[in-house]
Amino acid sequence: MKKIIVPVDFSKHSEYALEAAASLARKYNSEILALHMLELSNAVISDDDNSKKAETVFYLKLAEQKFKDFLEKPYLKDIQVTPIVKHFKVFSEVNDVAKEHNGDLIVMGSHGSSGLKEVFIGSNTEKVVRHADIPVLVVKHHPILMDFEKVVFACDFSKKAIKPYINATHLFKLLGANLHLVYVNLPGTSFQSSSEMELKVADFLKIADGNLDNMENVHFVNDYSIEQGILNFASTKGADLIAVATHGRTGLSHFFEGSISEDIANHSTLPVMTFKI
Repeated sequence: MKKIIVPVDFSKHSEYALEAAASLARKYNSEILALHMLELSNAVISDDDNSKKAETVFYLKLAEQKFKDFLEKPYLKDIQVTPIVKHFKVFSEVNDVAKEHNGDLIVMGSHGSSGLKEVFIGSNTEKVVRHADIPVLVVKHHPILMDFEKVVFACDFSKKAIKPYINATHLFKLLGANLHLVYVNLPGTSFQSSSEMELKVADFLKIADGNLDNMENVHFVNDYSIEQGILNFASTKGADLIAVATHGRTGLSHFFEGSISEDIANHSTLPVMTFKI
């Protein structure tokens, strides 16, 4: 893990993310790319009016100084931190920065949300998760420990989940974590018998791993919703982290079909890491 990207908006939640990233960077000798989005409109930036140009320069300098002060943290001592200031469209540009700098992981803080506010407004973290091609680690609290010893990876064991599963197993092997795979079985028309589930998982692991060694780490859980089944299992297992695959839906398809991964990232008290399908 060479480069960790941390979007910074100067909130306490982005400071949680920065400290979490520092813990990982210190352990794996990684560089932190601290990304601040100024969010000035393109119209203001490109305006020929001298007063507008002066206003733009003022806000740039103010943000740069605030950013510099924000990065003066004792936990960043001896860690390579590269500050990056961008102007607009924070959500899509985080992934652009990740591509440009060959980032390995995005770490974001989130307060989570619920009810109508979540449906109509969403959160910055959700939007970054949707756009990101690399794993996104979402933290909500002060990071006491970043040693992920037990990780629960939620999977439906479909062919689409093979790529995120492979990426997750490689990353968590690097992190020295024990990976527990969970399949949530729901009542109704989607219900599958034990033999049906075992056959599906076996076919999946033969393709993804080339063997069935991980079969002993697969757990079948019965619950009324996938989200609740994952959260309940993680709590029972004493997990340090929940990992999920995300479709990265945007627009109306996201609104109507929803995203289990984003719901979990919103509602879990544990850190959540997402992997793009």
